[in-house]
Amino acid sequence: MGFDPSYVSHVEGRRHKPTEDFARRAEAVLGAGGAIWQRFQEYDELRHARGSGLHRDPPVPLQWLPPGTGLVVEREIAELAYVGGAYRCRVIRSLYNAGVEPVTRYLVKIAIDRYPNDPAGSNRHHRENPLTFEEMDVHALAGEGGAAEPMQWRVKLDRDAAKEFWLLFANEQGQFPLYPNERTTIEYAYTVGEEKWGQWFQRAVRLPTRSLTVRLDFPEIFEPTVWGVEVSLAAEVPVRSPLERRNEGGRAIFEWSTDQPLLNARYRLEWRYRGADAPKYDELGPPEPPVLPRASHRMRGIGIVQRGSDLLRQRSRHFQLPREGPAARETVTRLLTSLAQLEDLHEFTKGVGLSAPQIGLTVAAAVVRPPDREVEPVVLLNPRVVGESAEWDEQYEGCLSFFDYRGLVARPLRIEVEHARFDGARVVTVFERALARLISHEIDHLEGRLYVDRMKPDAKLVPVTQYEQNGRPWDYQN
Repeated sequence: MGFDPSYVSHVEGRRHKPTEDFARRAEAVLGAGGAIWQRFQEYDELRHARGSGLHRDPPVPLQWLPPGTGLVVEREIAELAYVGGAYRCRVIRSLYNAGVEPVTRYLVKIAIDRYPNDPAGSNRHHRENPLTFEEMDVHALAGEGGAAEPMQWRVKLDRDAAKEFWLLFANEQGQFPLYPNERTTIEYAYTVGEEKWGQWFQRAVRLPTRSLTVRLDFPEIFEPTVWGVEVSLAAEVPVRSPLERRNEGGRAIFEWSTDQPLLNARYRLEWRYRGADAPKYDELGPPEPPVLPRASHRMRGIGIVQRGSDLLRQRSRHFQLPREGPAARETVTRLLTSLAQLEDLHEFTKGVGLSAPQIGLTVAAAVVRPPDREVEPVVLLNPRVVGESAEWDEQYEGCLSFFDYRGLVARPLRIEVEHARFDGARVVTVFERALARLISHEIDHLEGRLYVDRMKPDAKLVPVTQYEQNGRPWDYQN
């Protein structure tokens, strides 16, 4: 953090009052996801409110981040404009390298969801109308004004409704890394047709960010109405400041800004069109319901991350055992506590599993309660499938992260799984039939995969209201 250890000790012992500079550096070094900074703000507000001659700390220097912090977004402007039957997204990021190594690439993640509140409708729609890099027409630049350089890019992930690609600080003329203590601006843009873009635009804060501005640009004749929500694992609340609107040259432009957004925060702008000449979203598929279906709403209510969250598409980090044994035990305890809450809400006759990403933790841990309730839950740490049988079968599966649907999935009848104990020892366990299916499902979660990714291209999700096997175990003939 750049502080003398004795000073840190005094702050911990409450002999010195923490300063804003101290809180910011602690937040950056410990990567606390905004928790330290939030607590400091609460503390500072309370201290200021009590008065007693106390004054707020003076503003900290511009460069409050200590060496080693990594890449920082000093300002982001994200614009989405509707032009000629398509949405063109343009993102401008002012970057500062506060780390100790040169930066040679920047990861861009794009996810679309035509019907975000209808997983079955969206899944079917995007399978039939996949997003392609060709139609996206990706362009990127790095640098300022006339000195800006085109950036090459390389595909990292290519799915029907999700794309990831690396922007490279390089082109055919050479490389231009962003070195420590240097700044640059990157700009990238891409296009998605109106038939694939839902009525929402979300920004996720994945790097320390000082300023974020989101701008929507629609034809005024569409008569657009726009609102914003801040999305957390537990709830969606209105953004804390109003959107501003202005009309220019027949365009309705909406803008919203925030300073110092919390790391991992997600802000989503949503809209609807009232004009007769606007695109009719309900012509392309089922209308979007105003709220999540009832079962998914209950799952979200107890903190289960729902489909559409980036957390469910990330590969989980393995624990470094035995060094991280205490953290692994704490994670398993949280999973078992959530599992108990789940079983108070629903009777899982087929058994049930829960992975760490589903409770907001991107670590490789999961628990599975077998169909036999007398058997203790299986604890999986850093698991990977190392063998499977040649015999497979198809059964309907559900998922706590979109609990209103079931899908037919093929899986092996027997798997061998290598996993870790808390002391770091590796073991291999064989699972069969129902338990093999449950274990496979949870390992998929830890690898950023959902069961819909394993369904046949022509398979359809079945609404739980039409599913005829509720309350019955999976059927095995022998």
